[in-house]
Order: sequence, then structure tokens, then C-alpha cells
Amino acid sequence: MELVTPAIGLIFWQTIGFLILLFLLTKFAWKPVMKSISDRERSIEEALDSAEKAKEELARLTNENEQLLIQARAERDQILKEAKELKDQIVLDAKTSAEEEGAKMIEKARLEIQHQKTQALVEVKNEVSGLALDIARKVLKDNFEDQANQEKLVEELLKDIKLN
Repeated sequence: MELVTPAIGLIFWQTIGFLILLFLLTKFAWKPVMKSISDRERSIEEALDSAEKAKEELARLTNENEQLLIQARAERDQILKEAKELKDQIVLDAKTSAEEEGAKMIEKARLEIQHQKTQALVEVKNEVSGLALDIARKVLKDNFEDQANQEKLVEELLKDIKLN
């Protein structure tokens, strides 16, 4: 029964031992444990702050990437629009050039045809006038051999002149 009802001396020495143990634990164990706990709290807070900063940076980069993507799409659309306009201009220039060249070729062909037509008419006139002169020579040669025929022809010519 001594264990159930301890004596005063035992309580005294146990209290003294407990206080010494408490003093030693406070002096040598409590401060390092509290320091490691506060260090751990600080490192967790820093990790959370870093994670928050990384999250904000990620959000900023995501926003920036979206802006760059929008800008790239706008630039692509602008480049495609300029390329289409350039293509249309080139096609229009080629069409205009072809039409002008075709018109020049037609005009040149028309002038060449007109020139050849004129030359052909000149040749035909020369040929006809040569034939007419040959015929006239033969007719006049036969008519002018006789003096009476010459006088008759001159009289007819004079009558024709008066009528006109």
C-alpha cells in the first residue's frame, strides 16, 4: 500500500526530480524543438508564398500567351489579306497587260491588213491602168489610122464634155 499512498519524502523527491527534469528539458530540449517547429512553419509559409507567386506567374504567362496568340492570329489574318490583295492586283495587272497587248496586236494586224490592201489596190490599179493603156493603144491605133474616124471621135468627145 505504500505505492497507493506515498509518503511525503517520496513526493518531495519526485517533485524535485520532476522540476530538475523540467528545467533540463526546458533549457536543452524545449528551445531546439520550438526552434525547429518555428523553422518548419516558416519554410511551409515560404513554400506557400512561392506556390502562390508561381500560380500568379503562371496566370500572367497564360494571359500573355493568349495575348500573343491573339496577336499572332491577327498578324496571320493581315498577312493573308495582304497576300490576297497582292494576288488580285497581280492577276488584274496581268489581265490588263494581256488586254493591252492583244489590242496592240489587233491594231498592228489591222494596220498590216490595211497596208497590204492598199498595196494590192495599187497593184490592181497599176495592172488595170496598164491593161487599159494597152487596150486604148490598140483601139486608138485602129481608129487613128483613118482620118475620118479621128475627126468623128473628137466630135463625140467634145459632145460628151459639153453634156457633163
